[in-house]
Amino acid sequence: MKKPVSRIRHYFGTGLLITLPVFFTLYLIFMVIRFVDGIGGRFINYYLNKEFGFIIPGLGFILAIISILIIGFVAANFFGKKLFKMLENWFLRFPFIRQIYPAAKQIVDSFMSKENPAFKRVVLVEYPSKGFWSIAFVTNDSFKEANEKTASDLLHVFVATTPSPLTGFLVLVPRSEVKFLDITVEEGIKLIVSGGIVKPVE
Repeated sequence: MKKPVSRIRHYFGTGLLITLPVFFTLYLIFMVIRFVDGIGGRFINYYLNKEFGFIIPGLGFILAIISILIIGFVAANFFGKKLFKMLENWFLRFPFIRQIYPAAKQIVDSFMSKENPAFKRVVLVEYPSKGFWSIAFVTNDSFKEANEKTASDLLHVFVATTPSPLTGFLVLVPRSEVKFLDITVEEGIKLIVSGGIVKPVE
């Protein structure tokens, strides 16, 4: 028989294992909704509260979803594609924007693409120094000048940081020094997010 204190500790630990993942998932969803809601909903709700004395929670998020659907619907047809191409060309005339927008668009396209995903393979690289191995993702082959200057066949490798796999460091590593792992990108992301607690299926 377990002592009452031991049973309570066991129940509490079991409860944490169940509730914490749910809490963190809901918290992240809530933060995203709150951020999106604050972009447009704040001003509309301010007007509603001032004129009519009430607000609509989540209005900004709802409007954002509707706006995205409308833009997607318009952009999916021939005339919509022409229109957005004209707007994009006009947008790129502004200084600073033309340096940021193409890169941002390419990053989004890579993450949304199934044919050409941003993270292609999970690998091991010796980073930040020899003898220390880091989980990383191959994002691309290196560019010609880098290969010529180093006389190596380099790979673009993204070393992600725990717990966010979307932040990290870009390192150019010789292909011969990269250890390819037989795990999926999803398993690699889980490994990083969990800080090594969740291991790939063996």
